[in-house]
This record gives sequence, C-alpha cells and structure tokens, in this order.
Amino acid sequence: MKAFYSDHFVLPLPPGHRFPMRKYSRLRERLLDESVIASQNFLVPDPATDEQILRCHDADYLQRVVNGLLTAQEIRRIGFPWSPQMVERSRRASGATIAACLAAQGERVAVNLAGGTHHACRDHGEGYCVFNDAAIAARDLQARGLARRVLIVDCDVHQGNGTAHITRHDPTIFTFSIHGEKNFPFRKVPGDLDIGLPDGVGDHEYLDTLEEGLRRAIFAASADAAIYVSGADPYVGDRLGKLALTKQGLAARDEMVLRALTDAGLPVAVTMGGGYAENIEDIVDIHIQTICTAAQFARVMS
Repeated sequence: MKAFYSDHFVLPLPPGHRFPMRKYSRLRERLLDESVIASQNFLVPDPATDEQILRCHDADYLQRVVNGLLTAQEIRRIGFPWSPQMVERSRRASGATIAACLAAQGERVAVNLAGGTHHACRDHGEGYCVFNDAAIAARDLQARGLARRVLIVDCDVHQGNGTAHITRHDPTIFTFSIHGEKNFPFRKVPGDLDIGLPDGVGDHEYLDTLEEGLRRAIFAASADAAIYVSGADPYVGDRLGKLALTKQGLAARDEMVLRALTDAGLPVAVTMGGGYAENIEDIVDIHIQTICTAAQFARVMS
C-alpha cells in the first residue's frame, strides 16, 4: 500500500502553540520503525496546482493565501500564522489526497499521512485547515474521468462544514459526517447525511450508529470512489473531542468503514484528520491503527 506524506515541510509556529504538528513526523517515524509500510512505498506527493484548488476555492482566496495577503482575522480563524511553508504544506496535503485517490484506483486502498482538512470553505480557511483536500481530490478524480460520483465519509469528531460548504449544490459528491453535535464548528453547514452525537458517546452506541449511517450513505451516494477522513479525536483522551471511544473502538470503526466501502467495490483514499490528545503517542497509536487496517484491506484486495 502506498502512503503519501508532506510532514517534511515544517511550519514555523510560535512558542507554546497547541497544534500538534509533530504528530505527522512521529507517525512516519513509527510506521518506518515498525515496518508497517515498506520504505519504498512512502512517497512525497506533488503539490496541488492552482487549477486543482480552484475547482473548490475562490480565486481571490487562493491568491491571498499564496501571496500572504490574509487579514489578521483570517489568520486567527485558520489557527496558525502565514508563511511560505504554510502555503507549500497546504498544497502538498491536498496533493497527497489526490495521489492517494489515484493510487487507490489500482491498489484499492491508499493513505495520506495527513489530510482531512474539512473545515476549509470555498472562500476562507478555519480550524487549522487552509485548502479542503477531500473536496479537491474528489473533483480531481472527476476531472480525470476516473469517477462520476464520490462519497466522502468523515469520522473526525468535528463536522465537515467546509466540505459541505464547497459541495452543497453538487449532487455528484455525497458527504457523510458523524460527529459531536455540540462540538466545533458551532454553526454547522448541512451535508448530505449528518449524524450529530451527544457528548460522552462510547464505543457501542457509536459503532451501531455508524453502521446504519454507512449503509444509508453508500446506498444514497451510488459512488465510484470514496475518501475516508478517519480522525483520532473521537478518542476518550482527546482534549477537544468530547466523545468517549477507546482505541479498540476506533480500530473497530476503521475496520467497519473500510469493509463497508471495499465491499461496495469502491477504491478508498484514507486521510488522518484531527487528533489532540495530551500524549502525542496516543494520537499516533490511533493513526497507526487506521493505517494498519487500511494496509490489511489493500493486501486483501490486491
């Protein structure tokens, strides 16, 4: 299975900044150390081009991001400062999801070791998201003639408002988000199927609800390809999550999603989404579980 990474583009962050950027490099280190993926299958993606980004984002917004012309308020809304490295990394994160979608066409499952930037809307970024990688990759698949319809399954604990915003008038991209109802974003943009969960939901209730949501989404989407935004933040130990899933429950979630999508005959690109546990190794453990499960399905399908 191929894995695409962009963590070597390091963002300059101010001292004490809470965004766990280090999880990405730590994730790749452990995947290599534990031989989860062969070293030759770790690949640096091409950056997303203006043409690819402009299928989802306004030209004015793209140019202000590229040229460092975002206002102080816009930068605060994104959550980390502007820099040339921020622009490059944002392009590469979307490029990695594009590359994973293309690799999955042949290998059935591929992963982006970052991605899941589902809060980026057409005309602004927010919540640590600059460009919306899933929407950009879905429309890239369509532009190449590799998919007519795409299903985005979003299990990050925060609702994928940006993805819904970008695709809200597009019947060819179906968005399914299962998330904490009382969590960020507090003004949600309705997607095609949204399931909001109360605080404190644990493994059993979550998995039962997810199973029914997947059944409905796969039937309604009638898709040719899928993108799975996994997310480590439904974890009980997450600072920002408010749900109560265990690591075992999250592993069962990944198995359920990937089984449902591959059983439906869909090539799947997997992205990592959020994760904000105090212990960075907890975040990495959960992402590694996701990647190991994806690798198992890639082997079965090959």
